[in-house]
Amino acid sequence: MPFYGIPRRARTPQAKELALFNWRRGLFRIWLLLSVGWIMSWTNYLIIYFLEGRSTGNDFLVIPILLLGPPVALLIFGIAAHWTFRSFQVVEHSVATRSPEAA
Repeated sequence: MPFYGIPRRARTPQAKELALFNWRRGLFRIWLLLSVGWIMSWTNYLIIYFLEGRSTGNDFLVIPILLLGPPVALLIFGIAAHWTFRSFQVVEHSVATRSPEAA
């Protein structure tokens, strides 16, 4: 009896290669996009804040921390998360690399 429904995926090597995704590059680009958005939004807010004359002149130490602090903290968190999840990967040893004493 034929199976009616969603066709199964092709199990060819080409289909397997197409399904791979570079998580490291993708997550770095997402971080880069979010960081640029964060910096641009706060830069616009600070420009309006200074043009309105509400600045006291003592805000120059706060500005770099406000603009760069959260993106750097997110990058450090991403590196730590990558390091943590990398430890869960299973390392496969082939039979050819096994030493004769272990057999």
